[in-house]
Amino acid sequence: MSAKIKNILGELYQSQLFTLIVVVVFFATGLMANGQEKLTREDAMNLTLKYNYDIKVAEKDVEVANNNQSILNSGYLPSVVANGSVGVSGYQGENQTANGDFSYDPTDAYNYSGSVALNYVLFDGFGRMYNYKQLRELYNISELQARQIIENTVLELSNAYFLMAQLTESVSILKNALSISTSRMQRAAYSFEYGQTTQIDLLNAQVDVNNDSINLLNTTQELENARRNLNLIMGREIETDFVVDTTVSFSMPGSKDELVSQAYQRNVMIEQTNSQLRNSEFALKASQSGWFPAVSLNAGYNYAGNKNPAGAFVTGSYNYGPQAGFTLSWNIFDGGTTRVRNKNARVEIERQQVLKEQTEYSIKRDVLNAHSSYQNALFVFNAEKANLETAVKNFERSDDLYKQGQINSIEFRQAQLNLRNAQNNFSIAKYNAKFEELKLKQLAGILLED
Repeated sequence: MSAKIKNILGELYQSQLFTLIVVVVFFATGLMANGQEKLTREDAMNLTLKYNYDIKVAEKDVEVANNNQSILNSGYLPSVVANGSVGVSGYQGENQTANGDFSYDPTDAYNYSGSVALNYVLFDGFGRMYNYKQLRELYNISELQARQIIENTVLELSNAYFLMAQLTESVSILKNALSISTSRMQRAAYSFEYGQTTQIDLLNAQVDVNNDSINLLNTTQELENARRNLNLIMGREIETDFVVDTTVSFSMPGSKDELVSQAYQRNVMIEQTNSQLRNSEFALKASQSGWFPAVSLNAGYNYAGNKNPAGAFVTGSYNYGPQAGFTLSWNIFDGGTTRVRNKNARVEIERQQVLKEQTEYSIKRDVLNAHSSYQNALFVFNAEKANLETAVKNFERSDDLYKQGQINSIEFRQAQLNLRNAQNNFSIAKYNAKFEELKLKQLAGILLED
């Protein structure tokens, strides 16, 4: 190597920007070092379902709803009340005898009682029964709301996972582009030394190396940010290091008609409207209980006694024994309150029916739109795959021609950029198509089954 070439390359290697390039390449290579945890999307979903904070909160809401729908909160069990009391009364006074003497005679009197009472509603116009059904339906609604949170979180996770996978591929693409540009810069330095090209070609090569290094640095930073975001969604330590799986497979969910049919049966929003409608129907039945009498069973055991030493004839007494009976109550006229509740309950049923119909049409539209978007994404994926094959062939041919001196550096750089863009576009199209598939499955209600 001549002294001039050594000086040219030495100046480049000593520049601050080239030092940055070396650091970037070393850092980017370290990201893919052996020994890192390889996290599949299935592993990431398992971690998310177990540790994600939104899902944990949703599980607590379901737990509260489960407690509310317990038989202990239904009114079906009797109530038992125990009471007891003890009272002490103190009396002070003076007694005068026949000979005129006075005597001080303090006395105390005692009262005590105890009882155990049982009350059980035998019939309340079926209000208790329908209130209990409402509680169970509210539990079902809370489960559906939790499922919706889980589905949204799984989609959020998948989007974050695919973004990290795409950025991982972009880093690899840019590392390869930087390696090509660095080799081209060295070749340009040789050519300039031997008079085969001008200094402009060398400077252009240096500019291209600088641009590629900056792109690699920025993309590497985006990859690190994506890794932290994914760790947050999975509910684990933010700085946990890992790599993701960049392989993707597609599975067609079904035809448009099949997906719409599945959505009517399984879509979580439609299921929620159905559950809300059932709950409104139970509320109507419960509101009608005010028109019926209520019958209760009462039973108990009572004990009462007293002790009064100063009594004239009786110094104490007590009594005890069981008691039982029935209570009938009928609110013949409550000022129209029950009638108003009944009318409002009927209006609520009509409102829920309107919301149900609106939701079904909206979901049908969303399913059809998502199906079209998925088909379009698959078409773009296949088109970008064909473009990538063409770009690879074009670059390989351009590389041979450039080495033979049949094309200039600008034409070679354009072929290199075409290859890099084709690689990035193919990567983006691949993950975009998979994400569209998952959104379609969510609308059809089969995302978690997948």
